[in-house]
Amino acid sequence: MSQSVFNSNSSLNLKEFPSDFLPPKHVAIIMDGNRRWAKHHGLELIQGHKKVAQDVIEKLVDHAILRGIKYLTLWAFSTENWQRSQLEVQGLMALFREAFGEDAQKFHNRGVRLQTIGDIKQFPSDIQAGVARWLKLTATNTAITVTLALGYGGRDELIRAIRRLVEDEVLVKNLPPAQITAEKLVGFLDTRDLPDPDLIIRPGGERRLSGFLPWQSVYSELYFTEILMPDFAEAELDAALLDFAKRRRRFGA
Repeated sequence: MSQSVFNSNSSLNLKEFPSDFLPPKHVAIIMDGNRRWAKHHGLELIQGHKKVAQDVIEKLVDHAILRGIKYLTLWAFSTENWQRSQLEVQGLMALFREAFGEDAQKFHNRGVRLQTIGDIKQFPSDIQAGVARWLKLTATNTAITVTLALGYGGRDELIRAIRRLVEDEVLVKNLPPAQITAEKLVGFLDTRDLPDPDLIIRPGGERRLSGFLPWQSVYSELYFTEILMPDFAEAELDAALLDFAKRRRRFGA
């Protein structure tokens, strides 16, 4: 019987988890509900994003490490988010500058390896430089890999992957189309260095993935909650893990 990773500081009673429970290796979260949270509290929209960026993420990373989760992916900015108001986009860019400025040091100190997926080339050059700096500085950290999905859309990822595959394998190496396989395509996805998510969580009440990791989520367990992302704390993550613990994964069998 495997040793439980849950200690006496758990926000849920240990008896609620199977004694041989192993945490999901990779948890991905669609961070939804920031703007609704701000409206509910009578605040400017950016305040919902700010609470998540400056408070919630840090707590979730710490709790994920405590729970033995090795990969945590957070959808922070979608391809569609570029269509939001200029004021909101500018506010989000300011938060990303903070996140990939000196704020990233607190994650480095925790042994966090930072990664990104998505089309980062669409972001301002100073943010790209900050991302590159912290990805390099944290590359050998092993406590947990935290991946931020920035400028990410599932269809966009697949299109970019197919283009790279055609350019590198078909046009340059003359790979016959009949030899294009799923395994080859995976090697060109943004997530090629990550395991597929075991558990995808969506706060905010919506019950869909909205194009998040469409290739990688084929056998992922899904967990939806009405809790808005700025209120998604350690207890909510534990609730999702408890739900995951009760499921039997068959991977299509």
